[in-house]
Order: sequence, then C-alpha cells, then structure tokens
Amino acid sequence: MENQVKTAQRLPHWMKMKRAEGPEYSRIKNLVTTHNLNTICKSGNCPNIGECWNRGTATFMILGNICTRHCRFCAVPAGKPLAVDPEEPCRLAEAIKIMGIRHCVITSVDRDDLEDLGASAWASTVRLIKETNPGVTMEVLIPDFQGRKELIQNIIAEMPEIISHNLETVERLTGKMRSRARYETSLDVLRYIASSGTTTKSGIMLGLGETNEEVLQTMDDMIEAGVQVMTLGQYLQPTASHMSVMEYIAPDTFEKYKEAGIKKGFKIVESSPLVRSSYFSEKHVTVASLRNTETLNT
Repeated sequence: MENQVKTAQRLPHWMKMKRAEGPEYSRIKNLVTTHNLNTICKSGNCPNIGECWNRGTATFMILGNICTRHCRFCAVPAGKPLAVDPEEPCRLAEAIKIMGIRHCVITSVDRDDLEDLGASAWASTVRLIKETNPGVTMEVLIPDFQGRKELIQNIIAEMPEIISHNLETVERLTGKMRSRARYETSLDVLRYIASSGTTTKSGIMLGLGETNEEVLQTMDDMIEAGVQVMTLGQYLQPTASHMSVMEYIAPDTFEKYKEAGIKKGFKIVESSPLVRSSYFSEKHVTVASLRNTETLNT
C-alpha cells in the first residue's frame, strides 16, 4: 500500500482522475457482474473508468480475461486462456440492450491458442449485438490476428462503423513493449481495414522514451496506411513488474501533437494525458458517417 501511495503522489497534477463512484457507475458495474462480462476498463486498469461508467459507457472485452501475449505495458492477465464461452455473445448483446447503449466498444484479449485466433467469435459477437440492438453503432478494437487478412475480413464483413487496431508505440520501441506483435504487421492490418472503406483508427502511448521525431513519423506511417482517427495518451505503469514510465508528457505537448496530426490529414486526433483508445469513441462515428456520405456521392 505504501508503494501505491508514493506512486500516486509522484503523478503530476494534470493526471487527476475522476473517482470511480456514483449511481450510474454502480449500475454499469452491477450489469457487468450479473452478466459475467469482462471490460478492459477494469482488466486494463483504465484511469477513465469513473468518468466513462458514469456516462453509461464501457469497453467490453470478449474471449475471456486471459491473454496469450505478455506485453510489458498491459495489465490484462497473461497465460493459458480458458475455453471460449459460446454464450458470451448473447449475454453481451443482452447487457447492451438493458443498458440502453446507442454506441458500444468491443475489444478482446489475443487468442493465439485458437485455430482462427478468435475471429469467428468476434464475427458472431458483432452480428448478435447488431441483431439484438437495432440502430446501435459500434467500434471494435481488434488484435493483429497475426496479420491473417482472411480472419480480419470476417470482422469487416459484419460492418462495424469503426475498426481500430493500435500500434501502441513507435517502431523502435515495439519489440520492447509488445511480446509478439510487429510494427509493420500492425500497419498491414490497418492498410487492409482502410482498403475496405471502413473507418480506421489507431493509437499510441507516450512517455515510454519515444522522441518527437518518432511520434511524427508514426503519424506519417498511419496516414500512409489510411488511418483517419488517431489517439495519443500517457502511458501509466500498471504494476511494478511492467515497463516503467520514462516521462510524464505535459498537456501542451499533447496539444501540439493534436495540431500536427490534423495538419497531416487525420480527421480526428484525441490527444491528452488521460486519452485511451475508446475515449469518447461515440464522437468518432461522425467520421464513419461522413465517409459513407462521400462514398455515396462519388
């Protein structure tokens, strides 16, 4: 406990987070518990859980709570996953209906243990959510599926409004931070998603020792791959065994990156210390709507 207190005291003043409490927070927590669901909000120790759950939003995590990869930045438990739960898509779709959610975000652990890496479970989950909740919009934050485009196509075919896949960090630090993922593989995944006409999104963490030039180069790489929405947020060390924070990036630096990203051609750049992949994801659906309109008009 003493170490936790000292760590909290070292956080700069701009990293102040909203308390995880309140009636709406309690309602979401109870629904997640009673439907036996996982969220990256809790499993990933997201600093925005209080704010988001009090807005009635949550990022659901499918395919269990144990990841087959051991990334040095991620708080999700790693190891041998349990068998896929065939009832999970139904429980999730029903929970979204009860919550009255009009926009949902779905992510998952990596399932390198499965023959299809979890792609069929992903597709059935998206399909059932849309069937159970007509009119709901959706962002899916997917793994790299080892770069296998035929598996990614299963998810594209279900037509979520946004498909996101995170680069997580700059190219130089990828091998240090991500256990199996490769920078170029992730870019190939983003290119393939973008080539389908689906709104494509990606993000990175700052404070891991990256340089300004590397961040700007990563932006260029994303733009070349067809990414329209980018997120940048401060990395926070989940536990003592994870990668240490090298630097706390000031808010004005995040703002400069936002301005640079817009100039480079991103439609939306979410850039501030507490930004995470799904932060205010509902706003990003406007990019999908605009893109669909442009397609119809051409």
